[in-house]
Amino acid sequence: MTTDASNTDASARPSPQEFIDRGPMSRRQWLIVVLGLLLMVAEGLDAVVAAFVYPRLEKQWGVGDGAVTATVTLSVLAMVVGGAAAGPLADRHGRRGVTAAGVAVFGLGTAGMAFTHGIGVFAGVRIVACLGLGAVLPTMMALVADWTPAARRGQTVALAFAGVTAGTTAGGILSSVLIPAFGWPVLLLVCGLAPLLLVPALLAFVPESVSVLAARGRPATDVREALRAATGERDVSGVDLERAAPVPGPVSRTVLSGEATRTTVLLWLCFLAGLGVVGLILSYLPLLAERTGLTSAQAGVAVAVFGWGGLLGQLTVSFVLRRLDRFALLALLWGTAVLGLAAGLLWAEQFAALLAGSFVLGLCLPAANSALQVIAALAYPPAARATGISWANSAGKLGPVLGGLAGGLMAHAGWSLGTVLTVLALPLALCLPAVRALRARARRHHAAAPHTAAVPRPLPAPAPAPASAPGQV
Repeated sequence: MTTDASNTDASARPSPQEFIDRGPMSRRQWLIVVLGLLLMVAEGLDAVVAAFVYPRLEKQWGVGDGAVTATVTLSVLAMVVGGAAAGPLADRHGRRGVTAAGVAVFGLGTAGMAFTHGIGVFAGVRIVACLGLGAVLPTMMALVADWTPAARRGQTVALAFAGVTAGTTAGGILSSVLIPAFGWPVLLLVCGLAPLLLVPALLAFVPESVSVLAARGRPATDVREALRAATGERDVSGVDLERAAPVPGPVSRTVLSGEATRTTVLLWLCFLAGLGVVGLILSYLPLLAERTGLTSAQAGVAVAVFGWGGLLGQLTVSFVLRRLDRFALLALLWGTAVLGLAAGLLWAEQFAALLAGSFVLGLCLPAANSALQVIAALAYPPAARATGISWANSAGKLGPVLGGLAGGLMAHAGWSLGTVLTVLALPLALCLPAVRALRARARRHHAAAPHTAAVPRPLPAPAPAPASAPGQV
């Protein structure tokens, strides 16, 4: 009887992940989400700021289109490499430390670009900065997912990711204010130094993930202290710390072996298409809109409307994900976007219709990318989460590169804006079956492991703790 009772007590004790999943959000956990959102703002700032600085380099330094194109391409590839390398490092050696290092490299590099005087040095510093930038998004998204209860995990990841679009919008405003008044170097200084202010807060208020502490063989007291710091006043004495063991073997094997391989490939295809379509629209909408007879000011308004629609859509997604299936939401957003893009020939030629279409596409496409981040964050076990997210985002960052090449070919061929938009409906339509396949695989996984359900039961009331045996933690 004693043995049966002790086994029952042990089975009732939650693992560290179950303890996080079944509790309410503490103030510290909300602070982690806010820090994630602010760091994503820095990511969004970078995309717009670079676009505003390069034309100034062409005028001021006489830089040719080829040098700018090479710098842009190498910068994107640096982000891909930085993100791909950061995931496994973060899963094994510390997500908080890798995130802080990425912010420091990106911030110092961006600020350092303000002091360069030639395209060669500028490009070199930019590439280093992008190596750090590529590491920030996946590792911070993993931290947000790690420390958020299961019932709110999708919501908080989407909310933090909305900072990218907020940063894009803020970057346009900052560029229009700072460059005419103070010049592009001041803009780079502001956008580089501002993220550095977040590093002390990141190190002070974000505990290291439990799975990483277990992978590093840290003592049980460290795991318990991390749980206590993140969850506030909750009693952690009943947590079964022995169940914090990480996934055995290299984390890359968890992402690219067995059944996980199909999930990973499907995710990469969706990220490639989703980020590629948005990148092409942002890159070529102004040029193609002006070819239809609109002024540059009208084309700029259309881009701004797309951005504001994206911000509203991502914020909305962060709230509806608490109640709506993430796969159904992604399919709904992409399905609506496919209809809008396919009808591009009908609405892209008139300014009022273009504004309406840009707003609808802004509502759907960036919001769909938020849903993709949530799907990636929940697709892998906590011990391999940073690797899964980082590799999916690295694959996705190739989308804007391929989209830019495709957009350049279509623009050079003289295609109209409506034709280009209609063609963009095809990759998203082809990805809809991939979304259904991801949903089916997730359902099979949950059926096989019911303890991973999205909204687990609350913890039972703690029983009186038995007397500790000598040497017991």
